Amino acid sequence: MNKKLIGTGTAILVTASILAGCGGNNTPADSSPANTTSGSASAVSDKPFAGQTVTLVTANHPWTEAITPLLPEFEAATGIKVKVENYFEDQLTQKLTVQFTAGSETPDVFMYRPLQDGRLFFKNGWVAPLDDYTKVDADYDFADISASAVNTTTIDGKLAGIPIITERGVLYYRKDLLEQAGISVPKTLDELVAAAKKLNDPDSEMYGFVARGQRSPLVTQLASYIFSEGGDYITDGKASINTPEAVKAMTTYGTLLKDYGPPGVLNMSWPQAFGAFAQGKVAFLTDADSLYTNAIDPEKSKIGDKVGFALFPAGAAGSKPVNVTAWALSINERSKNKEAAWELIQWATNKENVLKTQQKGNPGARTSVWDNPDATKTFPEELVPIIKQSIANGVGHDRPLVVAVGEARDAVGEVVMKVITGDKDVQAAADKANANLQAIIDRDNKK
Repeated sequence: MNKKLIGTGTAILVTASILAGCGGNNTPADSSPANTTSGSASAVSDKPFAGQTVTLVTANHPWTEAITPLLPEFEAATGIKVKVENYFEDQLTQKLTVQFTAGSETPDVFMYRPLQDGRLFFKNGWVAPLDDYTKVDADYDFADISASAVNTTTIDGKLAGIPIITERGVLYYRKDLLEQAGISVPKTLDELVAAAKKLNDPDSEMYGFVARGQRSPLVTQLASYIFSEGGDYITDGKASINTPEAVKAMTTYGTLLKDYGPPGVLNMSWPQAFGAFAQGKVAFLTDADSLYTNAIDPEKSKIGDKVGFALFPAGAAGSKPVNVTAWALSINERSKNKEAAWELIQWATNKENVLKTQQKGNPGARTSVWDNPDATKTFPEELVPIIKQSIANGVGHDRPLVVAVGEARDAVGEVVMKVITGDKDVQAAADKANANLQAIIDRDNKK
């Protein structure tokens, strides 16, 4: 792909195709990517996919808003027409599932949530492995993409997607409250608990801590606690949420919400948690860095100029926040235009275009882009080094890696809910949840 052609844009609903280009070199769907000239559309005469049409299905997401308007540049360089369809998250998953189940050859390229839908899509044979494609053009520099982000999109040793949006677990805090109380920014989970306790003042409607408390949503944020204590959801293929490390992490998370959280934490997903923090009612919040605008945007937050950011507090194993791919691009296994589809993905995720989309506030996965000051100007200055350190320390998943993700999240989340509601026997709850998670794993293994 011509290095001068870079693209960003805004979410447009149906079509972004112009400049068809002539020629009709229709590459067979099963041709080896090693035999294509992917990435070499630098000359007008060098358009091996001219005349092909690629259907791109995306989520209604800021990344889509940052890539669509410059698709005409890609079309002009390659002669490939791009048809764009845009859906809300749940509609997107439903649409893809219906089309793939029916054996549809479209869409050619699709945006998806690797940790939520990836294993289902891959296990059903709906995703074309991308490993060989990434090796065709050395200038694409696949090694520049964060290893933990790639880990998120890798299933059974195969690359199922290319990361486009990443996020990490971080600590949000009130600078003014810590300064007034003479408290240092917590560097460990024990320090976080102590600081939350000190700043908790329910009589004044000021609470020490908030995070997601709903059973399923909390699991992705609980992960950073579990990893930092040295645990995991699944270890060596076996459920491991009843280990001492996992139980300690779930107890810490649940206790913070039970003892120092605002009313209604059991009903809180991220919008409610950020809402309480942004209204100035909470001292500490742990959640994804990608949601930072909800804490500092003057239109959403009363305390935007008082918000600080810190590395996720360390547990017994150190600071091990999640560093995951929230959204990725992949190719339909039944697509008849796989090479043209890869040309589009390669273009959209090259260094130049990741820079452009990141400048629009979309946290990407390329190390070189995070090292480029031009890519971080729209991010809070204090947050950037924390993101970079979290990328280096991060773990590439935030929930149990199974096909029935929702069922597994419910099993794990139930333990934390027991803690929040005051159940004293956390180990018994964890043992029960572990058995349920193991049954889900065993079911996967039989397929």
